[in-house]
Amino acid sequence: MKNTHLSYRTSNPALNSNTFKNPVKNSSLFIDKTMTIQGTVDKTAISLVLLIIAAYYTFSAGMESMIMIGSVGGLILALVTIFKKEWSPYTVPLYAVLEGLALGSLSYIYNVQYDGIVLQAISITVLVLFSLLFAYKSQIIKPTENFKLGLFAATGGIFLLYLISFIMSFFGSGISLLSPNNSSMLSIGLSFGIVIIAALNLVIDFDFIEEGSENGAPKYMEWYGAFGLLVTLIWLYLELLRLLAKMKNR
Repeated sequence: MKNTHLSYRTSNPALNSNTFKNPVKNSSLFIDKTMTIQGTVDKTAISLVLLIIAAYYTFSAGMESMIMIGSVGGLILALVTIFKKEWSPYTVPLYAVLEGLALGSLSYIYNVQYDGIVLQAISITVLVLFSLLFAYKSQIIKPTENFKLGLFAATGGIFLLYLISFIMSFFGSGISLLSPNNSSMLSIGLSFGIVIIAALNLVIDFDFIEEGSENGAPKYMEWYGAFGLLVTLIWLYLELLRLLAKMKNR
């Protein structure tokens, strides 16, 4: 049967065209077991629970150091997970905890400045997740090759913008349009566009998870699929926080 998922391009670094090629199949923990959509949903739920618990712990004053610790630790584990997918049953839960530690403290800082913004960002993130899942399952949005190509280009451009701003920050400046304190219509428009691109990446994630299930990927790939979704959801949540902050500053 012809593969209908067109897994040629994806903008999520965790889920690319080689994700389900040549997986390690001899892991002693997962012999004769294959990836399923339900299993991936369960692993995603577990990861989100771990993230929320960790975030709740650092959602208070005096936890600012956790932002750097969680971010750096999470980045290291993300890279390990991408290059050693068979380790994902162990690295993904730890990644979720570390990201939760960072997000909890960062969210607290936002919430002190803009009361209620965290609940709003979480609510919108959840609504977007289920809306895009419905759109994907009902084929309102189809992840065609052209769709993936356009999303890949847009996401690559956004991360190039992040990189330039990060480099500029070492010289005492950055791209002002990315600042949460910039409430100009141009800045808000940019953030709104980034939120849309982040949200659409969920469709690509759903497609790759379904493809892995159909192709009989090893059981540990359920954790890897959960990792891909987690990466996108964290990005979406952070961009929503930035967008809402800009709107509240007007």
